[in-house]
Amino acid sequence: MSELPTRSPGWSLPQAAYTDAGVFAADLDRVFAEHWLFAGHTAELDAPGRYLTVDVGRDRVIVVRGEGGALHAHHDVCAHRGSRVAPEQRGQVKAFVCPYHQWVYALDGSLRSARLMGECFATSAYRLAPVAVRETAGLVFVCLADEPPDFEPFAAALEPRLGPHGLADARIAVRENYRVAANWKTLVENNRECYHCAGSHPEFSLSNFDVGINGDVRTNPRYERALADARAHWTAQGLPGEDVNFPDGAPYRVARLPLRDGFLSETLDGRPLAPPMGTLSDPDVGSLRVISLPNLWAHANADYAVTTRLTPVDAGTTDVELCFLVARDAVVDEDALAAVWRATSEQDWELCEKNYAGIASRGYRPGPLSPVVEASVELFLDWYSTALGTVPAAA
Repeated sequence: MSELPTRSPGWSLPQAAYTDAGVFAADLDRVFAEHWLFAGHTAELDAPGRYLTVDVGRDRVIVVRGEGGALHAHHDVCAHRGSRVAPEQRGQVKAFVCPYHQWVYALDGSLRSARLMGECFATSAYRLAPVAVRETAGLVFVCLADEPPDFEPFAAALEPRLGPHGLADARIAVRENYRVAANWKTLVENNRECYHCAGSHPEFSLSNFDVGINGDVRTNPRYERALADARAHWTAQGLPGEDVNFPDGAPYRVARLPLRDGFLSETLDGRPLAPPMGTLSDPDVGSLRVISLPNLWAHANADYAVTTRLTPVDAGTTDVELCFLVARDAVVDEDALAAVWRATSEQDWELCEKNYAGIASRGYRPGPLSPVVEASVELFLDWYSTALGTVPAAA
């Protein structure tokens, strides 16, 4: 590939944008390395020394809770000769000890000791290279860029809406991991429209309307009435009702949507499976939807929340982690808890794999996006093209 592909407005991306190794490398460098990435949950880092690792292409980041409660993030690269130092994908340590030559690093990344380096060796001159890290409303984000984008507008949108759900004091009840044979953009595009929902997601459709996605211009009087009534109810509870929809092209959305009549949660029968989380006292809070490009979407009900994190592996492979969170002391039926979003996600992965197989074939050509139900796909592709540094082709 000699140059990055460009897209005609209103159309899907050229084939190379999904399949070319050079484009994938550019995605990692210009999209994933330059933006805030969802890394995990405050609940996973609830004590000094608790850590998790995040892979971003060839890079691996350690996120760890420090002795004083501060959160630290480091490149997982020993300052001696470059070995990885984190012993596992996640765990708890008192210090990070390089397995190669036993250099020892404190939780804040400073070098504590380095054996056999001579009397004049200054440990204070060496450390694990730092990575920008932030946490808000129980979610943890990292950014590999030397000058990360401003995090504050996203935090200001997320905290008052997701904060009452208490994810910071929750626990992960179920964790599911998938390897999907599709480009990461195929998964995001799928998430950004509900064109496919009625025909593909019976479990999801029990509790959710198939409208309400940003950019879906369909009208549904029953939905509009439900939304108006729900917003009045949420306001009475002190929950912000207005949506935040990719303001000024920003890569995030936070929107609370109503569930169908008779449903208080995204469960198979609509009944909550656990007590309300956080400071919520009323189970009738709808479903809060969060997206943070390029790698997070989440739904938060009163009784549980589910997060989806994408990790690109190569041009045709994406790893996905789903985490289901409940109040720390909640006793819950784990199969019932995961039923709706396990089924919906696995249906989506099958759709995405079939979609990607067609994209990768000789017969693929960019196709037209629906102005009725796929405007949010268009918005994502515009954001992606800007982040990649390509200029849209003339329509």
